[in-house]
Amino acid sequence: MRHRGRHRRRRRGRAVRAFLTGTALALTAAATMISASQATVTDDGPGALKPLAASAGTGQPGLTQQLVPQADLDRLAGAMGGPVGVGAVLADADGVLRDADDCSTAERADLPVSPAATRAYCWNAGDTEGWEPGAVTTSGDADDDGVWGSNRVVLSAWSDTGGASTDQGLARVAFVDANDLGHLSYTWVLLAVPVDGGRDYRGLVSHVSGMVWYQNRLFVTADDGDSAALYVYDMNRVQRTDVAGEVVGRTDGGWSAHGYRFVLPAVGSYLLDGADAPRPTTISLDRSTAPDTLVAGEWTLDGGDRSARLWRYPFSTVAGHGGLLAADADGRVRVSEAYETKLTGVRGVLAYADAWYVSRAAGGGDRHGMLWRQTTAKKDGARAAECGTAGSHACWSTRTESLSYWAETGEVWTQSGRVLFATPLSAIASTASEHPASMPAQ
Repeated sequence: MRHRGRHRRRRRGRAVRAFLTGTALALTAAATMISASQATVTDDGPGALKPLAASAGTGQPGLTQQLVPQADLDRLAGAMGGPVGVGAVLADADGVLRDADDCSTAERADLPVSPAATRAYCWNAGDTEGWEPGAVTTSGDADDDGVWGSNRVVLSAWSDTGGASTDQGLARVAFVDANDLGHLSYTWVLLAVPVDGGRDYRGLVSHVSGMVWYQNRLFVTADDGDSAALYVYDMNRVQRTDVAGEVVGRTDGGWSAHGYRFVLPAVGSYLLDGADAPRPTTISLDRSTAPDTLVAGEWTLDGGDRSARLWRYPFSTVAGHGGLLAADADGRVRVSEAYETKLTGVRGVLAYADAWYVSRAAGGGDRHGMLWRQTTAKKDGARAAECGTAGSHACWSTRTESLSYWAETGEVWTQSGRVLFATPLSAIASTASEHPASMPAQ
């Protein structure tokens, strides 16, 4: 029986790959018809990355670490009956993602033309209507063996856009059980921030455009109106709620989280160093550096005339600070590298070895975005895949706000619209390398 099941999974895997290949070919044909209308300045390439001074200061993306007092965290955890683990959340799954062959034509249109996705899944409309998709991270970020405990996990962030005014912007994360890639189930967890000395919590109000799970910490980008650039969570501090109401926080009957059974309270935040400091709007993890680094970038407008900055924050190697960013005695976190890219419409960023992969959202009226491989090399400093008879670089997904590299499998995971998908990094690198951009280096 075990062997027969394995053969069925292999046949299904081949069928899904063939299906995705066929989808990519169909999208390539569509790109051929519209590529002429997608020609923009950025089709010629953004050129090489320009190194910037990495020292913190005016206009530099430095941060200040601010941790929630341990007593506050313990007070909240004790009042809620103690935290539960990631495994307990996965075991309580109540949602299932659809496989690629069950996705609609409209949903599959959000997949990249080149390089093609090798895995794809679709979220159900009834579970995501009124919610905007955001960042993706995985247990491949959390640990270099790709497993958290005994589980392989994908985290997918969403923000409320369709609820009552009091709910606008609430952020939730789907904990996706990825142990069986032929059957992904998930559970929603609401992101929260402790208040009143740990006696209560509020919902995080933010579009989570960037998210990284590193060791037991979860970093998410923040835009909820205060000076916090990032919130940090402890994955060992997921709490179970006991009231199913729409309220967020303590109620007369116990603890509620907008109807969700689990809530994750923040354990700290990283504040912007000054009003003119660039806000990290997309983040990813780079394990190819020593120490490991949190890669960050800022969004820019499509067709704008301002260059986007990309940079790195090193993770701490100090005992007792595992999973946190490297901070000095005053809690200041300084940038270790910074660059400038001429690419406009920047959304997601990923760095590995000497290459940076930067995604550009689809422009007005365009179906697809772009994914550029950039380095500091003066020759061929920027490359991207080509598709269509006119050789357009608009071959990537519509809008991928984050890129997460799972080293164990060699795949880059991301999402666009209601589609969660993965593409081998080797395919992204080789496809980009085959088509050098024609714009001269900066």
